Amino acid sequence: MRKQLLLLFILFSIVTQAQEEQRRVIVTAVPFLNIAADARAAALGDMGVATSADVYSMQWNPAKTVFNEKEQEIAFSYNPYLENIVTDIALLNLSYFNKLDERSAFGLGMRYFTLGEIELRQYASDPGSVAKPNEIAVDGSYSLKLDPNFSMGVSGRYIRSNLRIPQTTTVDTRAASSFAVDVSGYYISDLKDKGTYEGRYRWGFNISNLGPKVTYDITGERFFIPTNLRLGIGYDYVYSENSVLALTFETTKLLVPTPKDFNNNGQLDALDFETYQDIPYFEGALNSFFDAPDGFSEELKEVTWAVSAEYTYSKRFSMRMGYFSENLDKGSKRFMSLGAGFVLDQFTLDLSYLVSNAPVLNPLQNAIRFSVRFNLI
Repeated sequence: MRKQLLLLFILFSIVTQAQEEQRRVIVTAVPFLNIAADARAAALGDMGVATSADVYSMQWNPAKTVFNEKEQEIAFSYNPYLENIVTDIALLNLSYFNKLDERSAFGLGMRYFTLGEIELRQYASDPGSVAKPNEIAVDGSYSLKLDPNFSMGVSGRYIRSNLRIPQTTTVDTRAASSFAVDVSGYYISDLKDKGTYEGRYRWGFNISNLGPKVTYDITGERFFIPTNLRLGIGYDYVYSENSVLALTFETTKLLVPTPKDFNNNGQLDALDFETYQDIPYFEGALNSFFDAPDGFSEELKEVTWAVSAEYTYSKRFSMRMGYFSENLDKGSKRFMSLGAGFVLDQFTLDLSYLVSNAPVLNPLQNAIRFSVRFNLI
């Protein structure tokens, strides 16, 4: 049964890839880095570059960490993947941060994406072999306040993707690895009296996963990792100490070259792929703003956006909702998300649920994702 599911998944991937070639969807290696690792961000429409700081800030905007109200916190999250088909594929996340003083903080994190067990056999009587493909990212970050309202942060990330499956071909496959960095900034204004409430602005940016391409075999084929530029702005309506409404808007641009017909023969073929592979990752990131074949209109299609609302009462209970949109020609990911957060003494539980309205299946649809946080001081 597992083998049949694997074959169906491979067939679906081939069909999807054919559609992506026609629509020039940008495909990267290690896409698990783009999955929201925590339930709070997932409930807000997969955003976090300009939201308030928490222990998961490292994935979205490392600069936020120093603005965290807590001094030290550790957290764990679980995200089931393709839950309607299998039960052993999931993204797990472990995060920790520590404020060194009022001006600086550091964070550590690990994301582990397991594709479960895949049992392979050539014949029914064959005892077969079991493969356990997985991917992992280990992070470290540092943030520093440059003034009371603005901070900058940097992260370093080691990425390892082990998708090797035993096979009878002569191709020598291996685990792929790379190292990437993030550079980010975060601003939060002072509260200003607006009459019936107090308000403040938030904004942030993050250039994430900027690093070398990866290769999975000795042929030397190299694949881009998902370098992103995230921009966000938000506003807090503070009605009282016990009542806060936070609204946030965020956009994301994938800083990876757009696939196109380099040899001008009217189609995307192997020669185009070879040319695409030869583009250096840093040059590709710079050119990604103006390399789309259809010009500026297509560049705009490559920008995703999300909006969210989060209401917090007495710092004990939060209700969240968000909406994420991606152009139909560039991936078709569109969904609404809902969630809640509960605080009990030093313990916090966050939950989220995704409702897709896209023409393609979302692998996180109908899955309940949760995160737990522990205040260590």
